[in-house]
Amino acid sequence: MRIDEQPRTRWPDPSAFRNRRPDLRLGSRRHRIDPAGATGGRIAVQHTVRTATAEYTLLLNAPEWLGRRGVGEALRDSVAELRAIDLTYGPNRPESLVSRLRRAEISPESYPPLADLVDRCAAMRAATDGWFDAWAVPGGFDPGGLLGGWAVERAAERLRAAGIHDYAVLAGADLVVRGRAPHGGPWRVAVHHPTAPERAPMVLEMTAGAIGTSGVTGRQGHVVDPHTGEPADHLVAATVVGPDLTVADAYATALYAAGPTGLAWFRGNSDYRALFAHRR
Repeated sequence: MRIDEQPRTRWPDPSAFRNRRPDLRLGSRRHRIDPAGATGGRIAVQHTVRTATAEYTLLLNAPEWLGRRGVGEALRDSVAELRAIDLTYGPNRPESLVSRLRRAEISPESYPPLADLVDRCAAMRAATDGWFDAWAVPGGFDPGGLLGGWAVERAAERLRAAGIHDYAVLAGADLVVRGRAPHGGPWRVAVHHPTAPERAPMVLEMTAGAIGTSGVTGRQGHVVDPHTGEPADHLVAATVVGPDLTVADAYATALYAAGPTGLAWFRGNSDYRALFAHRR
């Protein structure tokens, strides 16, 4: 099995990073990469794109055999997927598939990606004891709690299909990484506390995995308690790490809504772990 298909996250001793700059900083605006550090036979690229709802940064460590033209085509495909999801599935767009589903104009089976999105929401409702519930949002079905993660994972699929298996994709306080950074080792990720960025960050080494965060947008009441219909107010922010950003995103949303009760989801053999669950 390829390395990009296996979840790999390690919590090393922070002292080991005292003289080593992180490849990525999450929770600050300094998402960065050093192209000059690329090892032989690689092409390092950084590209930022803004859609109507989010800003994405793609960091690619592509094989040289793909060529700059091939890397450019892969990048365009990935960006096109992000833009298409924003246009096609955004719940705030009246003619999006999600809005049409709300109005009962179509069924999920009408479009396979829409069916996948609905299935993901149903699976996460079950996994979180109903604390993630896309059907309990005012106005009807709203997959916004995991839509961003789903978009990033689908864009990442485009990169892998093109032959790029070493990359990072960041969207706000969320990210997905696979493979190796340009220096040849695992991606070094410094995760800053979501509400206290002056604290020393938690340092992770990742070759496959995702980090999802809820509660750092500054919007009040953006997550609703599905059991009461009222805005959630247990936590200021919640951050979850695991193999897939769609799932990590949903868990972070649910944890933000549930508060400390949700920490039970990450015990035992769970592939997901809560990094931050900051009380209000």
